[in-house]
Amino acid sequence: MGCKVLITEDIDDEGKEYLRKYGYGIKMASDIDEKTLVKEVRDCDAILVRMASITENIINSAPKLKVISRFGVGFDNVDLKAAKKRGIQVTYGPESNKDSVAEYTMGLIVALAKRFFLYDRELKNGNFGIRNFLGSDVREKVLGIVGMGRIGNVVASMAYRGFKMKVIGFKRHIESGKMEGVQLTDNLDYLLSNSDFVSLSVPLNESTRHMIGRREISLMKPGAFLVNTARGEIVDESALVDALINGKIAGAAVDVFAGEIPSKDNPLLKLDNVIVTPHTAAHTREAIKRMSLHSAIGVHEVLSGREPSWPVPVEDN
Repeated sequence: MGCKVLITEDIDDEGKEYLRKYGYGIKMASDIDEKTLVKEVRDCDAILVRMASITENIINSAPKLKVISRFGVGFDNVDLKAAKKRGIQVTYGPESNKDSVAEYTMGLIVALAKRFFLYDRELKNGNFGIRNFLGSDVREKVLGIVGMGRIGNVVASMAYRGFKMKVIGFKRHIESGKMEGVQLTDNLDYLLSNSDFVSLSVPLNESTRHMIGRREISLMKPGAFLVNTARGEIVDESALVDALINGKIAGAAVDVFAGEIPSKDNPLLKLDNVIVTPHTAAHTREAIKRMSLHSAIGVHEVLSGREPSWPVPVEDN
């Protein structure tokens, strides 16, 4: 087809092979800083992006650009307003990793309840007596899910069907008041004050940035746990740290941080009642293949004149 795709960071071969099968030229970016991408995108028809920031300057430097395809679920690293102004379609992969992230989320919930990481660390240091520090069961505990989209729905099903948990699901707009095993609510305060575990499954945008702040955390039960596998900026990190240090909540599992990579002196990395992981909820072999393929499909659909299977939602674009 003669079209060229700039891939900002390497992806699984499955996605690259798909693009080559349809005749696309692949150009691997030499770096992901803005200056480099501005220069290297100029002759490209598409951008396939993982974590690089696709700014207005980058978008406006590509006269042939028709599509930006995001590897994975989030798209907060793409300037959607600039893309819309240029008439550039933005796609993403909401079906590619939902099961993987949901499994990971449930794993963190169980790990928090059962104290796996604490037991592991203490026993390796010779403290067999840590066994007297009791964990808890998750069965019949209340799980509050903030964001009942694709991932939130799968987490709810796993929690209700697999662990017999009681589930409260927060949605800003409830089209239907019924979902098996889930009490839907548009009242975030109600969810926070009644949940033993709170899991975040919302995208990052202006309405969700710091939606879990000092006031919201103060509504949680003293024995409750917070799990964030969504985006770091959804939570006010300083408020969370204060709550964890002062025992206002029991603990947290954090897979995502403000600014993506946490600084070495980030207090969350040093607290015993926190499980930290490096944004890996979607990093399974199977999910990486699906994300690579789905992002490549988004490029091909747009460049071949078809409606994309997974366009970024209109309300966010």
